[in-house]
Amino acid sequence: MMDVGTQAGLEAGGPTPFAVHPALRDTPLIFASPHSGSHYPADLGSVVLPTATLRSAEDALVDRLIASGPSNGATLLSGLIARSYVDLNRRADEWDPMLVDDCPPGPVSSRAAAGYGIVPRLTGDGHPLYDRRLSMAEANDRVERVHAPYHRALSDLMTATRARHGVAVLVDWHSMPARATGSPGGADVVLGDRHGVSCPARLTRRLRALFEGLGWRVALNRPYAGGHATQTWGRPGEGLWAIQVELNRALYLDEATLEPGLGWSRCRKGLENVISALGQDIDRLIR
Repeated sequence: MMDVGTQAGLEAGGPTPFAVHPALRDTPLIFASPHSGSHYPADLGSVVLPTATLRSAEDALVDRLIASGPSNGATLLSGLIARSYVDLNRRADEWDPMLVDDCPPGPVSSRAAAGYGIVPRLTGDGHPLYDRRLSMAEANDRVERVHAPYHRALSDLMTATRARHGVAVLVDWHSMPARATGSPGGADVVLGDRHGVSCPARLTRRLRALFEGLGWRVALNRPYAGGHATQTWGRPGEGLWAIQVELNRALYLDEATLEPGLGWSRCRKGLENVISALGQDIDRLIR
């Protein structure tokens, strides 16, 4: 069990909310892993939850799976704070009025209404994170300390990369529970390009071919078409491309322990091959 209110070393505002791993050669590629953070600040909540439940929303270990990005020309931006604390792939105003007091008036997104706004009310497997409501000031403070710096960093990377190359290409990496696609027999990878809006089709086609070359089953936009980052930065007409990649956790993870599973080595090697090929292809793809 993890008592999120008393875990030593998890003080609010402790670590920086993100890490940037610069590319070793200059290309238009930027990789992001917003949900692989595993730092749980002490002010997360006051309930005691099993560790597996608390961590069930994490894209556990995805940042490690794509760690070859920088050596293949992709700057890697990794979120370090747990998604249960602040969700980095939500709009900054995506409040859940069932959790946060005195929310600004306005429409509530379907995600926030379901308990998964910018400050989530529920764990990934549906358990309440709190036995109280949060004040607007408390919730907004989290956003200012975690969400805002991460997105400033992403904005800086995208705009500077576009200035150098004419195009910036964001690949936003995530993982999905095996049950999300009805495994066994479901997709191993879901590519989300906002139904063809967030990047040219040739990038989606190339990534699909690379994953299928590993023998993996690939789906497009269902059930994940791309979240906040893909929607924000997927503006090909402005030289900003974005695509979301969802990896089935059954490929690499023991979902009960959130430790590397039996397929870890094969999955990591396969992704290294995909990332290497993408790094070699990217200059051709942006022309």
